[in-house]
Amino acid sequence: MNRKSKELINLIQDDFPIESRPFFKIAKKLDMQEDEVINIIRSLEKNNYIKRIGAIYNLKKLGYCSTLCAIRVPQDRILEVAAVINKNDGVTHNYIRNNYFNMWFTVIAPKVENIQTFLNDIKLKTGIKELIELPAINFFKIKVNFNLKE
Repeated sequence: MNRKSKELINLIQDDFPIESRPFFKIAKKLDMQEDEVINIIRSLEKNNYIKRIGAIYNLKKLGYCSTLCAIRVPQDRILEVAAVINKNDGVTHNYIRNNYFNMWFTVIAPKVENIQTFLNDIKLKTGIKELIELPAINFFKIKVNFNLKE
């Protein structure tokens, strides 16, 4: 990763401007052109250095609920089951773990009932009954910035 990419990542982690042309403002701070900033970000996404740029909201304050779930999926059905789960707009993460329950995902919804309906729907559509919920008891928000140096 080159110096400009590192500078850009360092800046947007902590100081992303909320305005109509955020990439223009970022470009001015880094002595770049707006299209250069956009192209670097696209390249970083394409090469899997960054996954997304977006806000993190306090869902509880917005009136939403969420839960972490784990499901036991046969290896030959991973993609199929992931597609069923990922169709729901409330799914924020879905990943494979080396565990008896090998697929873990988080889901948010306006009401607990919506989550329950979704989880029951997964069981019906996939035929998999081994699905558990792991709701958070305490919430911990940590701020993590990765300081990329030359």
